[in-house]
Amino acid sequence: MTTQPNQVYLPLQFPQILEIVKQLSLPEKQTLLLFLLGRSSDAEDAVLTHFASERALAQDWLTAAEDEAWQNL
Repeated sequence: MTTQPNQVYLPLQFPQILEIVKQLSLPEKQTLLLFLLGRSSDAEDAVLTHFASERALAQDWLTAAEDEAWQNL
């Protein structure tokens, strides 16, 4: 079963939205654009890649042989 996000009705007109967007900083505008295009930022991708690869890397790095290889450093 999937849950649907709560829908929020904001009675804003386009000029109001435009004024809000104009007040955003450049990074916030870039994030908004990526969101509207259905993409994620590179920083977000890097964080997700880090967490996705952590378990795989741990299998290689958290071994007795690896500890022995690094003990003289």
